[in-house]
Amino acid sequence: MPETINTQRLIAADFLTPSYRIVGKMMVPHSGVTGLMNDPTTSFMEVLDAKLARIHMPTKLVGEYQVVDLVKTNVFAVCLARREDVGPQALARGGYQNLIKYKLRVTTQVYELEGTLEWAGRFDFATVMVEGIRDFVPLYDVTLTAILIPQLRIETPALLFNRRQVDLLAQVHDRKKE
Repeated sequence: MPETINTQRLIAADFLTPSYRIVGKMMVPHSGVTGLMNDPTTSFMEVLDAKLARIHMPTKLVGEYQVVDLVKTNVFAVCLARREDVGPQALARGGYQNLIKYKLRVTTQVYELEGTLEWAGRFDFATVMVEGIRDFVPLYDVTLTAILIPQLRIETPALLFNRRQVDLLAQVHDRKKE
């Protein structure tokens, strides 16, 4: 009997929506989390062994489920324990090119992020925010904080953020000295 090749693997992650933090696992294809989150053929995803906490009470567990379904457009960030979980670097970065690292600050109505964007060529806000079909963009060495709940702070080696929910994006080196 021929051996079946499993094309999916289970990855642990934290998912942040405007109102909940969900900690669980997801089945991802060989294209990693980037491939799953940016797959235009489905608007939903499953999280297995999910633990839910409200954003305004991040230490209080409000429920545990074997499976929860998330609407991808409502997910702001997917925090990963390992940089490799983002997926193949050619897919995560949009191809094989020389990359420049840009330290960025990203804000939404609920969260603030500070991390490193690896980008080919000169940084261009419009290109990052609107070109291409991917909604979820990888950042590395990230600190995420909830704006109104500073005790909700996540430091992670890799994160994908939903560019459709971004209010502001700035390069850290452009910050004025106080």
